[in-house]
Amino acid sequence: MEVERVQNIATLSIHSNTIPIDFIRPETEQPALTTFHGDDIPDIPTIDLSNPDQQNLVKLISEASQEWGMFQVVNHGIPSELISELQSVGKEFFLLPQEEKEKCAKVPGSQSYEGYGTKLQKEVNGKKGWVDHLFHRIWPPSQINHKFWPLNPPSYRETNEEYTKYMRVVADKLFTLLSLGLGVEGNVMKEAFGGEEVEYMLKINYYPPCPRPDLALGLTPHTDLSSLTILLPNEVPGLQVLKDERWIDAKYIPNALIVHIGDQIQIASNGRYKSVLHRTTVDKERTRMSWPVFLEPPAECEVGPLPQLVTQDNPPKYKVKKFKDYAYCKLNGLPQ
Repeated sequence: MEVERVQNIATLSIHSNTIPIDFIRPETEQPALTTFHGDDIPDIPTIDLSNPDQQNLVKLISEASQEWGMFQVVNHGIPSELISELQSVGKEFFLLPQEEKEKCAKVPGSQSYEGYGTKLQKEVNGKKGWVDHLFHRIWPPSQINHKFWPLNPPSYRETNEEYTKYMRVVADKLFTLLSLGLGVEGNVMKEAFGGEEVEYMLKINYYPPCPRPDLALGLTPHTDLSSLTILLPNEVPGLQVLKDERWIDAKYIPNALIVHIGDQIQIASNGRYKSVLHRTTVDKERTRMSWPVFLEPPAECEVGPLPQLVTQDNPPKYKVKKFKDYAYCKLNGLPQ
């Protein structure tokens, strides 16, 4: 049975001003009606990771993680040339013939979300997101399945492996700063999520042009089940965050990385850091793409509030749960 891909639907819809009804969001979610516009729109915090004043850096990241659950980082150390190459090979993959992309498709019936595909989470009220994706692990080596890595373009693998090297350095620095912001040793948070066995999942989101961007969403409002998500966007705006009950656009900063606090960090911090509620909009004429890397605990890793943060006056707000169980419940719309 052939799977319907949004990229193909977009091609068929390009000369019309309509989209299939199952992509039309209810009025309470339509971007044209729910995006905040005004003179007092706050910007998502932007933090310079090369700041030599670590104490100040810890303070800025801690505040952003508590107040927003999201921040952008600049001067993170990933070469701009590598970022351009990563974006180039990702775009090339989605421009391949359909049968070539399907070689990396998800395994039907599999609980794994690795591979090329369209639907991820349980669709709410039968409504769909205007996005296709490619999903695969990039670290640790023992968890990588190259079956889901494209053979074309030929430089895809080398480019992604090089990006992974730099991403791991950035992630380690962020884990350290987030730990220090909670008043615990710098290695505590990374160790809570599996230490060197923390799994890195790369996803490429591909949002083709949409005739009715006022009615559709790329991804519906959600928090990430990861510990931390580090996202690289292209130049087409679309990421929005809910702040003070208002949907606010994330400003595009060339080569910046957008850091999302995920559910596991909210749990480990006993609610001090906030797992950010976010969504994505689409564009009428341009293709939006993004490259989030999800840092996830191994399946059997048990995550709960850090013992150092639990006291008689601050009891645990969350139960200890294996990551695989948490993920299964969230992806299937079950209570976590």
